[in-house]
Amino acid sequence: MEQKSIQFFPEQASTIAHSVDGLYLYLVLVTAFFSILIATLIVIFAVKYRRRADTPTPKAVHGGLWLEITWSVIPLGLSMVMFAWGASIFFTESRPPADSMEIYVTGKQWMWKIQHMEGQREINELHIPVNRDIKLTMTSEDVIHDFYVPAFRTKSDVLPGRYTTEWFHATKTGAYHIFCAEYCGTKHSGMIGTVYVMEPQQFDAWLSGGGGTGTLAQKGEALFSQLGCVTCHQATADVKGRCPNLHGIWGRPQQLTTGASVTVDAGYVSESILNPSAKIVAGYENIMPTFSGLVTAEGVTELVEYVKSIGPAPGAPGSAPAPAAKGAPAAKGAPAAKAAPAATVKP
Repeated sequence: MEQKSIQFFPEQASTIAHSVDGLYLYLVLVTAFFSILIATLIVIFAVKYRRRADTPTPKAVHGGLWLEITWSVIPLGLSMVMFAWGASIFFTESRPPADSMEIYVTGKQWMWKIQHMEGQREINELHIPVNRDIKLTMTSEDVIHDFYVPAFRTKSDVLPGRYTTEWFHATKTGAYHIFCAEYCGTKHSGMIGTVYVMEPQQFDAWLSGGGGTGTLAQKGEALFSQLGCVTCHQATADVKGRCPNLHGIWGRPQQLTTGASVTVDAGYVSESILNPSAKIVAGYENIMPTFSGLVTAEGVTELVEYVKSIGPAPGAPGSAPAPAAKGAPAAKGAPAAKAAPAATVKP
C-alpha cells in the first residue's frame, strides 16, 4: 500500500489555488510573527520591570510621536496588503470568463444534482474537461448548502430560491472531493461527491456516452408546452399575447407596474414561476398562477435555458444587450420561469 506524506494543504489543481495559498501563508506568517513578538516582549518586560523593594517611583513619560506613528503605520500597511490581495482574489473568483462551459448544480438534502447543457445528468459526480473554464450556476431545493472543492480553492453558498455562481479552471486530471461546507441537516457529513477532471477527448467520449434525451433548452421547450405556457406566452417576434412575449427577452430590462425595472435573468424567471405575483410587468394583469410544487428545480433550470435560447443569437441584430449574456449565466431563466407558467407571466 502506497504511503502518503502528510499534506498541510490540499492538492493544488486549479489556476486560483496558488494565489489563495499564497495569501493564506502570508496571513499565517504575519500572525505568527506578531504573536511571538508580543509574547516575547511581555515576558521580557514582566521580568525586567517587575516590582522590587528598591524600585523608584516611576515618572510619567510624554511624547513618543515616532513610536506611535511606527506602530500604527506598519500594521496598517500589512493590513492593506491583506485587503488588496484578498480583494484581487475575490474579484477574480466572482467573475467567470464569458466563454466558460456552463453547468447547473442543484443542492438537496443530501446530494448534489448536476445538469449539463447537453442534457447529461449526474448525482454526486461532476465530469469536466481539463484546462477549460467551468461555470457552475447553483440553487437549492430546500436549505442552504455550500459547494466546496478544496483542490480548486473554490467555495460558494447554494441558496433556495436564488441562483449563485462559482467558477474554476482545473489544471490537472484526476478525481477531487466535493463537500458541503454549510451544516444542512443530520446527514450533512454525507453530502459529498467527486469532480472528475478528464482530458478533452475522454470528456467528449463520456458526454456522448448516452443518458441524455436532448439539451436543457429542448427539455425546457417540451416542459413549456406541457405546462400550457404557450397559451399565454408567445415565442415569436412581434406576436402579442396575454403575457409578455419571450422572444429575445433574456437579459433585457422589464418595466414593472411599480415603476421599477428588473433585468430578465435566472433569478427573475425562477421567481416568476414560483411566486408570479411578486413582480408584475407593466401593461399586464396579475393572472399568472404559481407553479410552486408543480415544477422541480431541474424543471425550472430547463425552462430558464429554453427562454434563454429564444430569439436571435447574442451579438446579432435585435439580440439582447451584453449585460444579458452576463446575467444569463448567473441566473438564466428567470424570465423563462415566467414563460413557463403558461397562465400569466408575471411581467
